[in-house]
Amino acid sequence: MAKLQSSLMNMVLSLGAITIIAAMLLGGVYALTKDTIADAERKAQVQAISEVAPTFDNNPLDEQFVYVANAGTKDSLNIIVYPAKVNGALVGAAVKSVTKNGFSGEIEVMCGFELDGTIRDYKVLKHAETAGLGSKMQEWFRTPKGSQNVIGLNPGKDKVRVKKDGGQVDAITAATISSRAFLDTLVEAYNAFVAMQNKAEEGEK
Repeated sequence: MAKLQSSLMNMVLSLGAITIIAAMLLGGVYALTKDTIADAERKAQVQAISEVAPTFDNNPLDEQFVYVANAGTKDSLNIIVYPAKVNGALVGAAVKSVTKNGFSGEIEVMCGFELDGTIRDYKVLKHAETAGLGSKMQEWFRTPKGSQNVIGLNPGKDKVRVKKDGGQVDAITAATISSRAFLDTLVEAYNAFVAMQNKAEEGEK
């Protein structure tokens, strides 16, 4: 019995030591790579902003404005506006918008706007939509075919919704839910951009 207890104790100590060593190794790897990962994420963010926003000479990341969509509810989401400026004057923005209403969950989009709120371009940053269906959003909504193309539309004036909901945009074939969610991100991005402009005007008074 003593020998059995001794063996059990040795096993527990060995497993404990292995767990501690593994945790230390993981912690060390994280410490070594976190700055690299953060830098890569920042560069990807800057690249996405540059691709969709008007030409700018400021640092949009340093002047970001956070807009809370569905504020005060359990569905509240942070929409981030990155203002694009030239010589200190606003010329448009890139807006990182998100929805949790995709067919397979969250969709994150970077949308670029001209100063008047016209959609300049967009880039899908993250999604988990069905391959060959909802996943087509990156190209579908910029294709000049039928009423697919959203580039040049203004959510403040145009009906940036799928036709099934009374809008003017053709949904991706067999992917209405994904299409509806994608277009929602553009509308929320526009709302955030307008909110930033309104706050800036209030600050000038």
